[in-house]
Amino acid sequence: MTYDHILVRFGELALKGKNRTQFEQRLQTNIRFALKDHPSCRVKRTYGRIIVQLNGADATKVSEKLQKVFGISSFSLAMVAPNQMEAIKDAALEAFLQHEGEKRTFKVSSRRSYKAFPMRSAELNPEIGAHILRNTEGVTVDVHHPDVEVNVEVREQGTYITCGRIKGRGGLPVGTAGKVALMLSGGIDSPVAGYLAMKRGAELEAVHFHSPPYTNERARKKVEDLTHILTAFGGPITLHIVPFTNLQTTIHQHVPSNYAMTIMRRMMLRITERIAHQRGMKAIVNGESLGQVASQTLESMYTINEVTNMPILRPLVSLDKQEVIDISQEIGTYETSILPYEDCCTIFLPPNSVTKPRREKANQAEQSFSFEPLIEETLQGIETVEIGKEDERHTEMDDLL
Repeated sequence: MTYDHILVRFGELALKGKNRTQFEQRLQTNIRFALKDHPSCRVKRTYGRIIVQLNGADATKVSEKLQKVFGISSFSLAMVAPNQMEAIKDAALEAFLQHEGEKRTFKVSSRRSYKAFPMRSAELNPEIGAHILRNTEGVTVDVHHPDVEVNVEVREQGTYITCGRIKGRGGLPVGTAGKVALMLSGGIDSPVAGYLAMKRGAELEAVHFHSPPYTNERARKKVEDLTHILTAFGGPITLHIVPFTNLQTTIHQHVPSNYAMTIMRRMMLRITERIAHQRGMKAIVNGESLGQVASQTLESMYTINEVTNMPILRPLVSLDKQEVIDISQEIGTYETSILPYEDCCTIFLPPNSVTKPRREKANQAEQSFSFEPLIEETLQGIETVEIGKEDERHTEMDDLL
Protein backbone atom coordinates (compact mmCIF):
# COMPACT_ATOMS: atom_id res chain seq x y z
CA MET A 1 0.00 0.00 0.00
CA THR A 2 1.25 3.51 -0.82
CA TYR A 3 0.33 7.08 -0.05
CA ASP A 4 -2.10 7.71 -2.89
CA HIS A 5 -4.24 10.52 -1.44
CA ILE A 6 -3.69 13.90 0.17
CA LEU A 7 -5.96 14.98 3.02
CA VAL A 8 -6.41 18.79 3.02
CA ARG A 9 -7.43 20.65 6.19
CA PHE A 10 -8.61 24.23 6.54
CA GLY A 11 -8.65 26.50 9.57
CA GLU A 12 -10.62 29.75 9.35
CA LEU A 13 -13.18 28.18 7.02
CA ALA A 14 -14.55 26.21 9.94
CA LEU A 15 -15.65 29.51 11.52
CA LYS A 16 -17.74 30.68 8.58
CA GLY A 17 -21.05 29.17 9.68
CA LYS A 18 -23.72 29.19 6.99
CA ASN A 19 -21.19 30.33 4.37
CA ARG A 20 -18.90 27.37 5.00
CA THR A 21 -20.02 25.43 1.92
CA GLN A 22 -19.33 28.44 -0.31
CA PHE A 23 -15.84 28.78 1.13
CA GLU A 24 -15.12 25.07 0.70
CA GLN A 25 -16.34 25.08 -2.89
CA ARG A 26 -14.11 28.02 -3.73
CA LEU A 27 -11.13 26.33 -2.09
CA GLN A 28 -11.85 23.20 -4.11
CA THR A 29 -11.93 25.25 -7.33
CA ASN A 30 -8.65 26.98 -6.42
CA ILE A 31 -6.96 23.65 -5.67
CA ARG A 32 -8.08 22.32 -9.04
CA PHE A 33 -6.53 25.32 -10.76
CA ALA A 34 -3.30 24.92 -8.78
CA LEU A 35 -3.10 21.28 -9.92
CA LYS A 36 -3.92 22.00 -13.57
CA ASP A 37 -0.57 20.49 -14.61
CA HIS A 38 -1.51 17.21 -12.92
CA PRO A 39 -4.60 16.09 -14.88
CA SER A 40 -4.74 12.70 -13.18
CA CYS A 41 -5.53 14.29 -9.81
CA ARG A 42 -9.12 14.36 -8.63
CA VAL A 43 -10.20 16.98 -6.05
CA LYS A 44 -13.30 16.18 -4.03
CA ARG A 45 -14.97 17.46 -0.89
CA THR A 46 -16.09 15.57 2.16
CA TYR A 47 -17.31 17.12 5.38
CA GLY A 48 -14.52 19.15 6.98
CA ARG A 49 -11.89 18.02 4.46
CA ILE A 50 -10.87 18.17 0.82
CA ILE A 51 -9.41 15.00 -0.63
CA VAL A 52 -6.90 14.95 -3.49
CA GLN A 53 -6.69 11.58 -5.22
CA LEU A 54 -3.21 11.42 -6.75
CA ASN A 55 -3.87 8.62 -9.26
CA GLY A 56 -0.15 8.30 -9.95
CA ALA A 57 0.76 11.99 -9.80
CA ASP A 58 4.03 12.93 -8.12
CA ALA A 59 3.16 13.57 -4.46
CA THR A 60 6.11 15.94 -3.95
CA LYS A 61 5.19 18.15 -6.90
CA VAL A 62 1.52 18.17 -5.93
CA SER A 63 2.47 19.13 -2.37
CA GLU A 64 4.54 22.06 -3.65
CA LYS A 65 1.49 23.36 -5.54
CA LEU A 66 -0.81 22.94 -2.54
CA GLN A 67 1.55 24.99 -0.39
CA LYS A 68 0.71 28.02 -2.55
CA VAL A 69 -3.06 27.77 -2.12
CA PHE A 70 -4.61 30.18 0.38
CA GLY A 71 -7.19 28.67 2.71
CA ILE A 72 -5.24 25.48 3.47
CA SER A 73 -4.05 25.24 7.08
CA SER A 74 -2.26 21.90 6.61
CA PHE A 75 -2.32 18.72 4.56
CA SER A 76 -1.02 15.18 4.81
CA LEU A 77 -0.19 12.32 2.52
CA ALA A 78 -2.74 9.61 3.23
CA MET A 79 -3.38 5.92 2.71
CA VAL A 80 -6.99 4.82 2.34
CA ALA A 81 -8.31 1.53 3.71
CA PRO A 82 -11.79 0.02 3.61
CA ASN A 83 -13.80 0.43 6.79
CA GLN A 84 -12.80 -2.97 8.11
CA MET A 85 -10.75 -3.27 11.26
CA GLU A 86 -8.06 -5.61 9.92
CA ALA A 87 -7.57 -3.47 6.83
CA ILE A 88 -7.31 -0.32 8.96
CA LYS A 89 -4.72 -1.89 11.24
CA ASP A 90 -2.61 -3.08 8.32
CA ALA A 91 -2.76 0.32 6.63
CA ALA A 92 -1.79 2.09 9.87
CA LEU A 93 1.20 -0.22 10.28
CA GLU A 94 2.27 0.37 6.67
CA ALA A 95 1.92 4.15 7.05
CA PHE A 96 4.05 4.03 10.20
CA LEU A 97 6.75 1.92 8.53
CA GLN A 98 6.90 4.21 5.48
CA HIS A 99 7.16 7.36 7.56
CA GLU A 100 10.55 9.00 7.10
CA GLY A 101 12.61 10.09 10.06
CA GLU A 102 12.91 8.96 13.67
CA LYS A 103 10.18 6.55 14.78
CA ARG A 104 11.16 5.06 18.11
CA THR A 105 7.94 6.26 19.74
CA PHE A 106 4.43 6.79 18.43
CA LYS A 107 0.84 7.44 19.36
CA VAL A 108 -2.43 6.73 17.56
CA SER A 109 -5.06 9.46 17.28
CA SER A 110 -8.38 8.29 15.85
CA ARG A 111 -11.41 10.22 14.73
CA ARG A 112 -14.66 8.50 13.79
CA SER A 113 -16.69 10.81 11.53
CA TYR A 114 -18.68 7.85 10.20
CA LYS A 115 -20.82 7.02 13.22
CA ALA A 116 -22.07 3.74 11.71
CA PHE A 117 -18.60 2.26 12.18
CA PRO A 118 -18.95 -0.15 15.11
CA MET A 119 -15.91 0.95 17.15
CA ARG A 120 -15.56 4.30 18.89
CA SER A 121 -12.41 6.43 18.65
CA ALA A 122 -11.33 5.48 22.17
CA GLU A 123 -11.49 1.82 21.18
CA LEU A 124 -9.65 2.27 17.90
CA ASN A 125 -6.52 3.80 19.43
CA PRO A 126 -5.40 0.82 21.58
CA GLU A 127 -6.43 -1.70 18.93
CA ILE A 128 -4.34 -0.06 16.22
CA GLY A 129 -1.48 0.75 18.60
CA ALA A 130 -1.23 -2.86 19.73
CA HIS A 131 -1.06 -4.03 16.13
CA ILE A 132 1.86 -1.67 15.42
CA LEU A 133 3.68 -2.82 18.57
CA ARG A 134 3.25 -6.49 17.68
CA ASN A 135 4.76 -5.98 14.23
CA THR A 136 7.73 -3.76 15.04
CA GLU A 137 10.82 -3.94 17.22
CA GLY A 138 12.29 -1.30 19.52
CA VAL A 139 9.19 0.87 19.31
CA THR A 140 7.17 2.17 22.26
CA VAL A 141 4.08 4.28 22.80
CA ASP A 142 4.48 7.89 23.96
CA VAL A 143 1.19 9.77 24.08
CA HIS A 144 2.81 13.09 25.07
CA HIS A 145 5.85 13.55 22.82
CA PRO A 146 5.82 10.85 20.13
CA ASP A 147 8.22 10.77 17.19
CA VAL A 148 5.29 9.79 14.98
CA GLU A 149 1.59 10.46 15.39
CA VAL A 150 -0.53 8.03 13.40
CA ASN A 151 -3.79 9.80 12.59
CA VAL A 152 -6.79 7.68 11.65
CA GLU A 153 -9.97 9.26 10.23
CA VAL A 154 -12.89 6.90 9.69
CA ARG A 155 -15.21 8.34 7.04
CA GLU A 156 -18.13 6.84 5.20
CA GLN A 157 -16.17 6.32 1.98
CA GLY A 158 -13.12 4.82 3.73
CA THR A 159 -10.55 5.26 6.46
CA TYR A 160 -7.69 7.73 5.91
CA ILE A 161 -4.37 7.12 7.67
CA THR A 162 -1.75 9.85 7.84
CA CYS A 163 1.59 10.38 9.60
CA GLY A 164 2.78 13.97 9.85
CA ARG A 165 1.47 17.26 8.52
CA ILE A 166 2.70 19.78 5.97
CA LYS A 167 1.96 23.38 6.89
CA GLY A 168 -0.25 25.26 4.45
CA ARG A 169 -0.30 28.95 3.58
CA GLY A 170 -3.35 29.71 5.73
CA GLY A 171 -5.61 32.66 5.05
CA LEU A 172 -8.87 32.47 3.11
CA PRO A 173 -9.55 31.07 -0.36
CA VAL A 174 -9.00 33.68 -3.05
CA GLY A 175 -12.37 34.88 -4.32
CA THR A 176 -14.30 34.64 -1.05
CA ALA A 177 -13.79 38.28 0.01
CA GLY A 178 -14.77 40.05 -3.21
CA LYS A 179 -12.76 41.65 -5.97
CA VAL A 180 -10.22 44.48 -5.63
CA ALA A 181 -8.16 46.64 -7.98
CA LEU A 182 -4.42 46.28 -7.38
CA MET A 183 -2.36 49.29 -8.49
CA LEU A 184 0.57 47.29 -9.82
CA SER A 185 3.85 49.02 -10.63
CA GLY A 186 7.01 47.17 -11.56
CA GLY A 187 8.54 47.58 -8.12
CA ILE A 188 8.95 45.35 -5.08
CA ASP A 189 6.04 46.61 -2.97
CA SER A 190 2.84 46.34 -5.02
CA PRO A 191 3.15 42.61 -5.91
CA VAL A 192 3.59 41.86 -2.21
CA ALA A 193 0.52 43.99 -1.43
CA GLY A 194 -1.44 41.98 -3.98
CA TYR A 195 -0.22 38.72 -2.46
CA LEU A 196 -1.30 39.80 1.03
CA ALA A 197 -4.70 40.92 -0.24
CA MET A 198 -5.17 37.48 -1.81
CA LYS A 199 -4.29 35.90 1.52
CA ARG A 200 -7.42 37.52 2.97
CA GLY A 201 -9.56 36.08 0.18
CA ALA A 202 -9.54 39.02 -2.26
CA GLU A 203 -9.63 38.35 -5.99
CA LEU A 204 -7.32 40.70 -7.91
CA GLU A 205 -7.58 42.70 -11.07
CA ALA A 206 -4.35 44.61 -11.67
CA VAL A 207 -4.04 48.16 -13.02
CA HIS A 208 -0.71 49.25 -14.48
CA PHE A 209 0.11 52.74 -15.76
CA HIS A 210 2.28 52.62 -18.87
CA SER A 211 3.90 55.71 -20.42
CA PRO A 212 5.54 54.86 -23.75
CA PRO A 213 8.02 55.83 -25.06
CA TYR A 214 9.32 56.85 -21.62
CA THR A 215 8.56 53.36 -20.37
CA ASN A 216 9.37 50.62 -22.85
CA GLU A 217 7.92 47.22 -23.70
CA ARG A 218 10.36 45.50 -21.37
CA ALA A 219 8.79 47.41 -18.46
CA ARG A 220 5.37 46.21 -19.56
CA LYS A 221 6.62 42.63 -19.92
CA LYS A 222 8.04 42.87 -16.41
CA VAL A 223 4.59 43.73 -15.03
CA GLU A 224 2.96 40.92 -16.99
CA ASP A 225 5.55 38.52 -15.55
CA LEU A 226 4.86 39.75 -12.01
CA THR A 227 1.14 39.24 -12.59
CA HIS A 228 1.76 35.73 -13.83
CA ILE A 229 3.76 34.89 -10.69
CA LEU A 230 0.82 36.04 -8.57
CA THR A 231 -1.58 33.74 -10.45
CA ALA A 232 0.10 30.77 -8.75
CA PHE A 233 -1.52 31.92 -5.49
CA GLY A 234 -5.02 32.73 -6.70
CA GLY A 235 -5.72 31.80 -10.30
CA PRO A 236 -6.04 33.99 -13.42
CA ILE A 237 -5.70 37.77 -13.05
CA THR A 238 -7.05 40.44 -15.39
CA LEU A 239 -4.42 43.11 -16.10
CA HIS A 240 -5.46 46.57 -17.29
CA ILE A 241 -2.69 48.48 -19.12
CA VAL A 242 -3.45 52.20 -18.83
CA PRO A 243 -1.87 54.52 -21.47
CA PHE A 244 -0.70 57.33 -19.20
CA THR A 245 1.68 59.29 -21.43
CA ASN A 246 -0.56 62.22 -22.44
CA LEU A 247 -1.91 62.77 -18.96
CA GLN A 248 1.51 62.47 -17.35
CA THR A 249 3.23 64.86 -19.76
CA THR A 250 0.39 67.36 -19.29
CA ILE A 251 0.87 67.24 -15.53
CA HIS A 252 4.61 67.75 -16.02
CA GLN A 253 3.98 70.78 -18.24
CA HIS A 254 1.29 72.56 -16.20
CA VAL A 255 1.66 71.64 -12.52
CA PRO A 256 4.32 73.13 -10.22
CA SER A 257 7.08 70.56 -9.88
CA ASN A 258 6.71 70.19 -6.12
CA TYR A 259 3.07 69.10 -6.56
CA ALA A 260 3.50 67.05 -9.75
CA MET A 261 3.86 63.73 -7.94
CA THR A 262 0.80 64.41 -5.79
CA ILE A 263 -1.35 65.33 -8.81
CA MET A 264 -0.09 62.32 -10.77
CA ARG A 265 -1.12 59.97 -7.97
CA ARG A 266 -4.51 61.65 -7.70
CA MET A 267 -5.05 61.05 -11.42
CA MET A 268 -4.00 57.43 -11.07
CA LEU A 269 -6.47 57.00 -8.23
CA ARG A 270 -9.31 58.58 -10.22
CA ILE A 271 -8.64 56.27 -13.17
CA THR A 272 -8.31 53.17 -10.99
CA GLU A 273 -11.59 54.02 -9.27
CA ARG A 274 -13.36 54.29 -12.65
CA ILE A 275 -12.00 50.91 -13.70
CA ALA A 276 -13.01 49.42 -10.36
CA HIS A 277 -16.58 50.69 -10.66
CA GLN A 278 -16.87 49.36 -14.21
CA ARG A 279 -15.60 45.93 -13.17
CA GLY A 280 -17.58 45.52 -9.97
CA MET A 281 -14.64 45.93 -7.59
CA LYS A 282 -15.18 47.23 -4.07
CA ALA A 283 -11.74 48.48 -3.02
CA ILE A 284 -8.34 49.59 -4.28
CA VAL A 285 -5.10 47.98 -3.08
CA ASN A 286 -1.69 49.60 -3.37
CA GLY A 287 1.84 49.01 -2.12
CA GLU A 288 2.15 52.08 0.06
CA SER A 289 3.64 51.87 3.51
CA LEU A 290 3.70 54.65 6.07
CA GLY A 291 6.57 57.09 6.01
CA GLN A 292 8.76 54.83 3.88
CA VAL A 293 9.26 57.49 1.18
CA ALA A 294 8.34 61.16 0.95
CA SER A 295 5.10 60.48 -0.95
CA GLN A 296 3.82 58.13 1.77
CA THR A 297 3.32 60.53 4.65
CA LEU A 298 -0.09 60.76 6.28
CA GLU A 299 -0.48 64.25 4.84
CA SER A 300 0.22 62.93 1.35
CA MET A 301 -2.25 60.06 1.73
CA TYR A 302 -4.86 62.47 3.07
CA THR A 303 -4.51 64.79 0.09
CA ILE A 304 -4.38 62.05 -2.54
CA ASN A 305 -7.32 60.15 -1.05
CA GLU A 306 -9.57 63.18 -1.46
CA VAL A 307 -10.43 62.18 -5.03
CA THR A 308 -12.12 58.87 -4.17
CA ASN A 309 -14.65 57.47 -1.73
CA MET A 310 -13.60 53.91 -2.49
CA PRO A 311 -11.74 52.10 0.33
CA ILE A 312 -7.98 52.02 -0.20
CA LEU A 313 -6.30 48.99 1.35
CA ARG A 314 -2.60 49.20 2.20
CA PRO A 315 -1.46 45.73 3.34
CA LEU A 316 2.14 46.91 3.78
CA VAL A 317 1.37 49.80 6.09
CA SER A 318 2.95 48.19 9.16
CA LEU A 319 5.91 46.52 7.42
CA ASP A 320 9.41 47.86 7.02
CA LYS A 321 11.25 47.52 3.71
CA GLN A 322 13.24 44.43 4.66
CA GLU A 323 10.07 42.61 5.68
CA VAL A 324 8.56 43.41 2.28
CA ILE A 325 11.72 42.22 0.52
CA ASP A 326 11.66 38.98 2.52
CA ILE A 327 8.09 38.27 1.42
CA SER A 328 8.88 39.13 -2.21
CA GLN A 329 11.78 36.69 -2.17
CA GLU A 330 9.63 33.99 -0.58
CA ILE A 331 6.82 34.33 -3.17
CA GLY A 332 9.18 34.63 -6.14
CA THR A 333 8.55 38.22 -7.28
CA TYR A 334 11.78 39.84 -6.06
CA GLU A 335 14.11 38.94 -8.93
CA THR A 336 11.58 40.23 -11.46
CA SER A 337 10.81 43.38 -9.46
CA ILE A 338 14.44 44.50 -9.37
CA LEU A 339 14.93 44.31 -13.15
CA PRO A 340 16.11 47.81 -14.18
CA TYR A 341 13.13 48.88 -16.30
CA GLU A 342 11.53 52.19 -15.33
CA ASP A 343 7.84 52.55 -14.55
CA CYS A 344 5.84 55.74 -14.91
CA CYS A 345 6.37 56.70 -11.26
CA THR A 346 10.10 57.14 -11.80
CA ILE A 347 10.02 59.30 -14.93
CA PHE A 348 9.74 63.11 -14.64
CA LEU A 349 10.50 62.61 -10.97
CA PRO A 350 10.92 66.12 -9.52
CA PRO A 351 13.72 66.69 -7.02
CA ASN A 352 11.57 68.81 -4.74
CA SER A 353 8.31 66.93 -4.21
CA VAL A 354 6.34 68.29 -1.27
CA THR A 355 6.15 65.79 1.61
CA LYS A 356 3.12 67.35 3.28
CA PRO A 357 0.87 68.42 0.42
CA ARG A 358 -2.32 70.31 1.23
CA ARG A 359 -5.66 69.56 -0.37
CA GLU A 360 -6.42 73.17 -1.24
CA LYS A 361 -3.11 73.56 -3.05
CA ALA A 362 -3.59 70.27 -4.90
CA ASN A 363 -7.03 71.40 -6.05
CA GLN A 364 -5.57 74.74 -7.14
CA ALA A 365 -2.83 72.97 -9.12
CA GLU A 366 -5.41 70.83 -10.94
CA GLN A 367 -7.20 73.99 -12.11
CA SER A 368 -4.22 74.79 -14.33
CA PHE A 369 -5.35 72.28 -16.96
CA SER A 370 -8.49 70.45 -18.05
CA PHE A 371 -7.88 66.91 -16.81
CA GLU A 372 -11.32 65.35 -17.24
CA PRO A 373 -11.09 64.99 -21.07
CA LEU A 374 -7.63 63.49 -20.64
CA ILE A 375 -8.97 60.96 -18.15
CA GLU A 376 -11.73 59.97 -20.59
CA GLU A 377 -9.18 59.62 -23.39
CA THR A 378 -7.00 57.49 -21.14
CA LEU A 379 -9.91 55.23 -20.17
CA GLN A 380 -10.79 54.70 -23.84
CA GLY A 381 -7.24 53.53 -24.58
CA ILE A 382 -6.96 50.89 -21.84
CA GLU A 383 -5.78 47.48 -23.00
CA THR A 384 -7.00 44.50 -20.99
CA VAL A 385 -4.97 41.30 -20.84
CA GLU A 386 -6.01 38.04 -19.19
CA ILE A 387 -3.00 36.58 -17.38
CA GLY A 388 -3.19 32.89 -16.55
CA LYS A 389 -6.48 32.29 -18.38
CA GLU A 390 -4.69 30.14 -20.91
CA ASP A 391 -3.79 27.78 -18.06
CA GLU A 392 -7.31 27.47 -16.70
CA ARG A 393 -8.80 24.02 -16.99
CA HIS A 394 -12.55 23.63 -16.64
CA THR A 395 -13.39 20.72 -14.40
CA GLU A 396 -16.52 18.91 -13.33
CA MET A 397 -19.01 20.51 -10.99
CA ASP A 398 -18.15 20.46 -7.30
CA ASP A 399 -19.01 17.02 -5.96
CA LEU A 400 -19.16 15.61 -2.47
CA LEU A 401 -17.63 12.27 -1.67
